[in-house]
Amino acid sequence: MRANHRPSAQKKAANLSISADLLSQAKDLDINLSATLEQALAEAVRQKQRQRWLAENKAAIEAYNEHVETHGVFSDGLRGF
Repeated sequence: MRANHRPSAQKKAANLSISADLLSQAKDLDINLSATLEQALAEAVRQKQRQRWLAENKAAIEAYNEHVETHGVFSDGLRGF
């Protein structure tokens, strides 16, 4: 999986549409909209990247798990716990 965004990267303006009521509440509570959106978007990107990686590697993960189920792992005879 790729590393997530760089917080120090150049900022770019974006036009968004959100509920007027929600925007009013956020402003009343002194919520930094840009920082909040960036944090939420970074988390959404991480989740989507994880889902994509798992889907792309599903066959390999299943094959590895089947191999371990059948043959065990190399350290099975070496572990003392």
